[in-house]
Amino acid sequence: MPLLPPPLDQELAAALEQFMDAIGPGFTLADLPAARRNAAVELLDLTMDGAFETEDRTVPGPEGAPGVSLLVCRPSGASATAALPVLYHTHGGGLMAGSNRAGVTEPLTWARELDAVVVSVEYRLTPEHPYPAPVEDAYAGLLWTAEHAREIGGDPDRIIVTGSSAGGGLAAALTLLSRDRQGPRPLGQLLMCPMLDDRNNTVSSRQMAGLGLWDRTANETAWKALLGDRRGGPGVPPYAAPARATDLSGLPPAFLDVGSVETFRDEVVGYASRIWQAGGVAELHVWPGGCHGFDALAPEAALSRTARAARVAWLRRLLAG
Repeated sequence: MPLLPPPLDQELAAALEQFMDAIGPGFTLADLPAARRNAAVELLDLTMDGAFETEDRTVPGPEGAPGVSLLVCRPSGASATAALPVLYHTHGGGLMAGSNRAGVTEPLTWARELDAVVVSVEYRLTPEHPYPAPVEDAYAGLLWTAEHAREIGGDPDRIIVTGSSAGGGLAAALTLLSRDRQGPRPLGQLLMCPMLDDRNNTVSSRQMAGLGLWDRTANETAWKALLGDRRGGPGVPPYAAPARATDLSGLPPAFLDVGSVETFRDEVVGYASRIWQAGGVAELHVWPGGCHGFDALAPEAALSRTARAARVAWLRRLLAG
């Protein structure tokens, strides 16, 4: 008997229908060239109408690897000694597409409201660069950001890692890796619909097979690009798939959100539950009727506005201590 998914929010269902011919389910590597072309043409005003001064920096990468490109966006007119919060952003795209410009609009919007610096990292993409390349690049960028925070007007003690989808999973992996290497300790982690579990066997992943923007087939494609034949097998490290972590203690406070009508729902709920079980702090939102990436798909929908307001409210509380 097939598993029926929960109903979609009506506003989101109307928006999704308009996009399904171009970005339907069933993504495979054969679709990757087109996805990369589409990701490459994203044009946006990184200054947010002059609110930010922007620069690109190339910083040392992992040992034996190329340098890592960081997009640094600092509030215009901020003094050199401002010591502002830093939002360290890891982009989405299934770890297969995108750049440090992808998805950065929302962190910039938060930063404009909160008077913060945004640093967005460009990591090597799969399948050409499988695990551990993406997370090691992101970690190298985080190390540089913590060590040079004052130089860019930031506070090394108030770095918040954030990302959406594959970028959310990468942000979660970063907090685990930094904890275990005794590296920079982020103040918090804001994980939007994060991709956490390579096993791809939850009820929600089966409910969404053949449906939505990111279904079970797309998810398997992404994890195989990262892990190859190791996907779903024993011994997958938590820095590749954070849901594999056996110890979620000692992590910074987390904000996690996910739609009720998406592949990642159950793994996100399970991850938040395990943070609580380990004595940690997590705020979890499951948006009823939300599909994957719903707030980008339909930014003016009521559910999208509510979700975005919840993220900013959490950041305010976190920064207020």
